[in-house]
Amino acid sequence: MIYETDHPGEECGLFGIYGRSGASSVIYKGLFSLQHRGQESAGIVVGDGKKINSVKGPGLVNEVFGRHNLSSLEGTLGIGHVRYSTTGSSRIQNIQPLVVECVDGIWAVAHNGNLVNAAELRSKYQNAGAIFQTSTDSEALIHLLADPQYRIQPRRVERALAGLKGAFCFLLMNKSSVMAARDPNGFRPLSIGRLGDGWVFASETCAIAQTGAEFVRDVLPGELVVADENGLHSSFFSESEPHGLSQCIFEMVYFARPDSVVFGRNVHETRVEYGMRLAKEHPADADIVIPVPDSGNSAALGFARQSGIALDFGFIRNHYIGRTFIMPSQDKRSEGVDLKLSVLKEVVAGKRIVVVDDSIVRGTTVRKRVACLRAAGAREVHVRVSCPPCAHPCFFGIDFPTRKELIASMHSVEQIRKFIEADSLGYLSVDGLLAPFQNKDFCTACFTGNYPVSVDGAHLKDQLENNSCVHHETHQEPGRRH
Repeated sequence: MIYETDHPGEECGLFGIYGRSGASSVIYKGLFSLQHRGQESAGIVVGDGKKINSVKGPGLVNEVFGRHNLSSLEGTLGIGHVRYSTTGSSRIQNIQPLVVECVDGIWAVAHNGNLVNAAELRSKYQNAGAIFQTSTDSEALIHLLADPQYRIQPRRVERALAGLKGAFCFLLMNKSSVMAARDPNGFRPLSIGRLGDGWVFASETCAIAQTGAEFVRDVLPGELVVADENGLHSSFFSESEPHGLSQCIFEMVYFARPDSVVFGRNVHETRVEYGMRLAKEHPADADIVIPVPDSGNSAALGFARQSGIALDFGFIRNHYIGRTFIMPSQDKRSEGVDLKLSVLKEVVAGKRIVVVDDSIVRGTTVRKRVACLRAAGAREVHVRVSCPPCAHPCFFGIDFPTRKELIASMHSVEQIRKFIEADSLGYLSVDGLLAPFQNKDFCTACFTGNYPVSVDGAHLKDQLENNSCVHHETHQEPGRRH
């Protein structure tokens, strides 16, 4: 089949802490809350001011750290990472946090995002004789930090971060401090919390709440925040131009957990509003509204509220199957899709149904689900999607970097409707997607093709060919299958 999952993949989740005993157990809780952002591998690095220890490996958080006694990771500061590989293969060397020894001691680095100038930086340092241990773009920052051009200068870390281009949130750690940085465009979220006398950093506020910390504020675009013995202090390595922010709107559509506050808004409430707007833009004459769980739940609630159609549960999710898109190999993703949801026949039989999902990327999964509903006796199936058609590749961390992976890139809404065999198909408009926000400082490139950061075409070609998460296949017209 050409398309194996209908959801995009995003890169990673970050959690860091400074000034708190038992740092490893707090990081564990934080990473557990961020598991939805990466199920391929996990790692924790902890320091006590003198030495730094780490545990990392492939698998889920409880699998990786269930094999180790976290009490052996003693310390008061540390950083953690859950990974889904958008750049670099899934080999052991790529598991983060990356830990290296520079002339001034040990550094640990954890990254969420995608650097569009990573290949250029790698080539520069390799030609100068540097040796890279991983195939991830994250390692580029380590070489910048170790470069004498930056190391011997004031504001060393800021200067290194300013040399990066693209989407990134970084947590950095040495023996005496934890640092958090966010790219000048603000693509990815990164928040600060207070835990007693200590400080925490997390990709989402749900992890801050889970650890008992109190949310303080977001790391600002272009800001470096440092937690050390002098407290919390910050500086800016770059300032955005007016209207230069480009926060990833897919955080609101799909990636973030519903109980998080991202870019200043609660995710659940935003998705409910998306569902209500979707009902206005694409009403349907139906008996029940059902979500594709779990990411479609909030939008389905909004659609039901606005339309007055009863909300019910026609799909039952097996919660022992992880988020399908995040499985690293294609055969595992296909198997996961088949096992993830079952149809509740008693709910759908004889009914006209509105199915609400957050996105359609490749198309095959929704086609299977429409077929399952019809096999269970549904009279009509109307598909509603709480974002616009994903028609353009992303180079900033979302795992659909080739046009041939995107069914909407080469087919109209009507062609897609025929392919998935739905009675009707409606997508939320771009205007509807941005309507809940007072400002429109969001990246919508995957819908519009308007990229906020320019990148060299030759570099993009190289990036696509070497991106291990791109599953190259021969394009077929909708309706044709292997």
